Formats: sequence, structure tokens, C-alpha cells
Amino acid sequence: MVEPEAGTPEDEYADADVSALLTPGDDTAELADDAVEPADDAAEPAASDDRSAWQRFRAWRRSRPFVGGLLTALGGIEMFFSGQLDIGRIHVQLGIEGLQATIIPVLLLLLGVLAVAMPAHRVFYGVIALAIAVYSLVGVNLGGFFIGMLLSTVGGILTVAWMPPEQRGERRRRGRRREGVSADDGPAEETA
Repeated sequence: MVEPEAGTPEDEYADADVSALLTPGDDTAELADDAVEPADDAAEPAASDDRSAWQRFRAWRRSRPFVGGLLTALGGIEMFFSGQLDIGRIHVQLGIEGLQATIIPVLLLLLGVLAVAMPAHRVFYGVIALAIAVYSLVGVNLGGFFIGMLLSTVGGILTVAWMPPEQRGERRRRGRRREGVSADDGPAEETA
């Protein structure tokens, strides 16, 4: 490693910066004010903690495809338990069918949780959940006796259709502009 020569301009600036920090002056007062500002920022979340737990949960829930992920996960749970039950004389077979009856519900549960945890990938998780839910009709006791398949299918559709609040606002504004444009483009009244 090559060390710079003593007395180079870089050393002069470094010494000036250090000495400015060590000696009291106007510059240090500005630095002290900057250090106080993050403390004010930290006080703001404390003020927002005044909201109830239900309001914080509602805000968190609206920022992600919560209902779609929840329905997908509930469909997976229902399918898992339907594969473990015996209804009357109907007995679930073990083997490759038993493996599908375990893997498919676990995948649906995982996809539902991931859709809620990472909303940026909601379309991917929703489409995969839809495909697995439809396949569960064949692979897992008629899709968990149709209930799990329907829950997971509706959950996958809601996950794909969900839109972040920021995009919903843009879409509404664009829709209003279109309405305004279409009203202006209409036939004008004729004056004679």
C-alpha cells in the first residue's frame, strides 16, 4: 500500500476537518442541531403510538394482500386436515397420494404467508396458488372436499387482484381525468 506524502492537500483538509470538530465554534453548533433532529424524528413514532393496536393493525393490513393471503393459507390448512380425516367408509390412501396430500396444503399455506409478508411478489404467489389450488382437485381429496380448493382459489384471485394504496390513488386520479376529458369531448350545444 502506498502512503501519501506528508503535507499533501489531502492531509491539510483532513486536519482542518478534525480540528473544526474538536474546537468549539459556529460549525459545531450546526452539527449539534443536526444531532438533535433525529431525536425529534424518534419522538414522532412515539406520538403515532397513541393509536390503538387495532388502528395500527388496520394500517398494516391495508398495505398488503391480507385477505387473499389469509384465504389461501386457510384453504391449505383445510386441505391438510381433510387429508388426515376418515369420513365414514372413505379412507385416505398413503403413498404418493399421501405425499401430495401433505405437500400441496403446505405449499398453499406457505404461499399465503409469503403473499402477506412480501406484497411486492403478490402476483407470482397468487398465480402459483391458483395453479396449485386447481391441481388440488385431483391431488388432495377433491381439493379438500371442495372447501379448501375454493378458499385457496378465491385467495389466489384476491392476491393477484390486490393493489397497493399508492397505485389505487393514481388509478382513481387517472379515472377522474378520463371522466373530465370524456365530458369535454362530448357534443357541444349548438347556438344559432
